[in-house]
Amino acid sequence: MALKSDRIELLTDISYFMNTTAERGGVLSAVTSGSGVSMDDANAVVAYAANASGAKPLGVLLNDVVDIDLTRQHINWHKDEVQIGGKVTVLRQGQVTTDLLVSGITPTAGTPAYVGNSGLIGTSSTNAVQIGSFLSGKDSDGYAKVSVNIA
Repeated sequence: MALKSDRIELLTDISYFMNTTAERGGVLSAVTSGSGVSMDDANAVVAYAANASGAKPLGVLLNDVVDIDLTRQHINWHKDEVQIGGKVTVLRQGQVTTDLLVSGITPTAGTPAYVGNSGLIGTSSTNAVQIGSFLSGKDSDGYAKVSVNIA
């Protein structure tokens, strides 16, 4: 589990589709930009950017994106799962506790948080966009509290 339930959602967005499986808690970036403001624009696609350089972060993923055979089983709504190709909830402003952090970092409260490779959250500003700041260091399980502020 990459995202703990103790979070504050101040601003979320549900206008993006995701075409790859993913675990919640990382930073989503725009793959393609929509052609307008329509809520069902098929061109509004997000994913975890493989490289932080040039990534256009939109927010933190709040759903698990799964690829299951819906003729054999149903989506687990209690786990907040979304079928691949469906709309996802993106946290643009708020607070999360996640373990999807760049390996080897030691964040402290007040340290700026940047998007890293593969949607991970890091402390390095090299070729990366700031998404907020850390509100804690890592705990014994590798989780850190992050304030997200993507306007």
